[in-house]
Amino acid sequence: MSMRTLISTGLLAALTTLSFAASAADVRVSCEKRSNRSKVSVDGNNLAAGSYRAVVRSGTNSVGSNFATADGDEAEFDFDSSRADIAEGATPIAAGFIVDGRVRAWLVNASNQRVTPVVEATCRVRR
Repeated sequence: MSMRTLISTGLLAALTTLSFAASAADVRVSCEKRSNRSKVSVDGNNLAAGSYRAVVRSGTNSVGSNFATADGDEAEFDFDSSRADIAEGATPIAAGFIVDGRVRAWLVNASNQRVTPVVEATCRVRR
């Protein structure tokens, strides 16, 4: 194989990898901890059509949302201990759900396969 062929093959492989990585499913996690409340938001993007659920862990606490159909390539999930937010559709969690100000979250598809990286977030702490 000539040097030119090797370089061309390497460039093609690199571009293919970059385009795949750019379109890979991803997740963003934000959270807030108060003395009497825990709140977590999980937003997935670059998702294929289908149904997804979010899984959230903090310390030994773990909870999964109900499945939701992606809207375009996005899906959003809220977890909250506030009764008002739960009434608006948030997945209920205990006020003390968030441990040490950190949560980890990811999305799984209808086959219960993880489709995003596990993302750890440092929570905003409010009094």
